[in-house]
Amino acid sequence: MADKTSLNMYQPTIGMECHVQLNTKTKLFARVDNDARGAEPNTTVSAICFGLPGVLPFLNQAAVDLAIRAGLALNAQVNTFSKFDRKHYFYPDLPKGYQITQYEQPIIGKGFVDVPIDGKLVKIGIERAHLEEDAGKLTHPGSADYSLVDLNRAGTPLLEIVSQPDIKSPAIAKAYARELYLLMKYAGVSDVDLYHGHMRFDVNISVAKKDSSELGTRAEVKNLNSFKAVEKAAQYEFERQVELLEKGEKIVQETRGWHDDKQKTFSQRGKEEAHDYRYFPEPDLPPIEIEDKTIKRVQDYVVVLPKSIRNELASVGVNKEQIENLLDMGVLLEMLLKLISDDVIQEQRRTHEDKAINTLLVKCANWLAIDVRGLINSGQELHPSFAEVHLRELFGQMVTGHGLSSSAAKTVLLEAAKTGEKIEDIINRLKLHQVSGESEIKALVEQVITDNPKATQDFKAGESKALGFLTGQVMKASKGRANPKVVKDILKKQLEN
Repeated sequence: MADKTSLNMYQPTIGMECHVQLNTKTKLFARVDNDARGAEPNTTVSAICFGLPGVLPFLNQAAVDLAIRAGLALNAQVNTFSKFDRKHYFYPDLPKGYQITQYEQPIIGKGFVDVPIDGKLVKIGIERAHLEEDAGKLTHPGSADYSLVDLNRAGTPLLEIVSQPDIKSPAIAKAYARELYLLMKYAGVSDVDLYHGHMRFDVNISVAKKDSSELGTRAEVKNLNSFKAVEKAAQYEFERQVELLEKGEKIVQETRGWHDDKQKTFSQRGKEEAHDYRYFPEPDLPPIEIEDKTIKRVQDYVVVLPKSIRNELASVGVNKEQIENLLDMGVLLEMLLKLISDDVIQEQRRTHEDKAINTLLVKCANWLAIDVRGLINSGQELHPSFAEVHLRELFGQMVTGHGLSSSAAKTVLLEAAKTGEKIEDIINRLKLHQVSGESEIKALVEQVITDNPKATQDFKAGESKALGFLTGQVMKASKGRANPKVVKDILKKQLEN
């Protein structure tokens, strides 16, 4: 591959097409189940899916509403008039011999996405987004000399989102793919199940010297199903094309695939093999005419998009890394947002020092983003009863200032996530109530001072760190139950006397 010096002389230009499976109950043109996950092959199908003669498609209004919702999330123009076309090609997973799609007049026009990366926003233009039906799926068993056709996926509603070629690096391509994922997820447009292909990415990339006013010849890498694959495929193509240009060779306009195991792209077909799709208007479906009241109805569907969520969590003090972690964990994020917006919590933020309450909210955010998320990543399923009420009750214990230490609170939250028990029951079972009584803490302090004569002498000699060490020893002796403030006060009094 090309060396670093050569790469620095060139600029990639990247555009992306994203296919999003819409979260409707039934398919785009047939009243059969739209969710084929776990279904036996060729069971979520109808005569329309098989392309049998004499059957006609009829449009699913819910897919139109979701397309409008997606357009609003993309800051895009919702076109009041759009129509369907036939895209002709012949392949075993497309029985009709054509795909119903939108070509000349799509449902969604130009828009943009603000992509957060490296602490700033990069604006990526949206060229268009159009409705279309998906094809079926071919599988190729082992060393067999045949392929199997499964039409469960045929006819599922897709929204194809086409970006403008505004992406200037593989890292931005990855960030853009993730932001589309979050927008479609939080707008309720799709369940964005990457594993089952409910969101797939095609990356178009060309390379030219940085001082050139013309774009290079592009290659398209199809059917990427992860953010990492988007970045790796774009980086590989950038380096491959630079290497060819440095050798004086020409880039071939072609369609390429991505081999995840080998971490490289491979040629699938060249320009001379590209299909002539022979588009013409779909005669069996009328145009889509969208009234203003329909757009207003969809707008009234209240959703909180990633930008608002980021702003809300940042206002409390949650750092950017944990915000992004929480955005990937919908259930945990919902719990935290409910806690922050809770009337009691809002009143506490008004009546207490705002910074102190925010500090506790940040602790809750970190426990969810790091520790509870860690449980999930290790294979632990959250208990069905684990909910925002647990977080709110735990928060209440911490606000009192004498209910729980921070370490004990984290332990309780993790236990609640696993068992679904009430917070008070877990505290009692594990005996985690904070010890604030002076007599009990004084006895622990005296014992620690006796057991650590050097640290005691260091404190008296002016070593401030010694107080922290001795405080830690008392906390250890109390198994984390002692109130740290009371411990410090008694320690100072005892040491100074």
